[in-house]
Amino acid sequence: MRSNMLELMTIFVKVVELRSFTKAADALQLHRPAVSKSIQQLEDDLGVKLLHRTTRSLSVTVEGDEIYQRAKALLGDVNEMMASVSPTQPPRGRLRIDAPLALTHTILIPSLNEFQTLYPQIDIVLTASDRLTDMVSEGVDCVIRLGELVDSSFISRRVGTVRMATCAAPAYLEKYGTPLTPDDLVHHNAIHFFSEHSREVMEWKFVMDGKVISRRPGSSMLVNNSDVLLSCGLAGLGMLHALQTALDPHIQSGELREVLTDYATVTKPVSILFPDRCYLSPKVRVFIDWFSKVFATKFQSKG
Repeated sequence: MRSNMLELMTIFVKVVELRSFTKAADALQLHRPAVSKSIQQLEDDLGVKLLHRTTRSLSVTVEGDEIYQRAKALLGDVNEMMASVSPTQPPRGRLRIDAPLALTHTILIPSLNEFQTLYPQIDIVLTASDRLTDMVSEGVDCVIRLGELVDSSFISRRVGTVRMATCAAPAYLEKYGTPLTPDDLVHHNAIHFFSEHSREVMEWKFVMDGKVISRRPGSSMLVNNSDVLLSCGLAGLGMLHALQTALDPHIQSGELREVLTDYATVTKPVSILFPDRCYLSPKVRVFIDWFSKVFATKFQSKG
């Protein structure tokens, strides 16, 4: 067996997960020819073809998939062993995080200085969007999700819930009036948020007489980005139903006015997802623990 077999398997696993030699090379900070050569060495040593390669696509052979499953499990065991025998070694490396825009602006970014002070050897790669991220193909270590989860193949930790609020610009309310009950929303225009993944429009949910009800005002606009949603509301283009933490600064400044405050809204859960059940790297583990604490101390009391 080659002395660098673990290195070859690490490269192979990354190529399979990212379905790309170039992306694997970037993720592992290697030159692409070195990745290609490593896969060839592994195929020669094992005596089987692991990948089907063309100029446009890459797929895993039956034998390659079996080797991938075993190699991933083995590498997880090795990493876990190394971490367990080096308890004084601080978490390090590149940590890829993906989070919704609203939570990134209001919770994550304001607190990241603390995380970087605690773990200076962790380099953060932060992507923020309102789309559904494919953790495996995009090489993301963990994802912060807003709303109910549908990813049964991933492991999740729920960190809490967030409150929704309904509001509008003062100019809009002066022109169209202020709704006094959720039923009044039928007479109003709204900027609606829709999921780019499912194309579903977000429901406005309230608690009325002890029951959860859904109301959907007339639509003046549909957007798939929470930053754009907020900008449209500030411009007076319609009413908003969004995360209270994102709306609060504008409500306090008077740019927006909250309505229907006598009716509780249905909160949305916030969770962290990660793809590996058997092995959680120290950098991911400390981030999950840290974010859970930040959410509980700085935000959950407002949810």
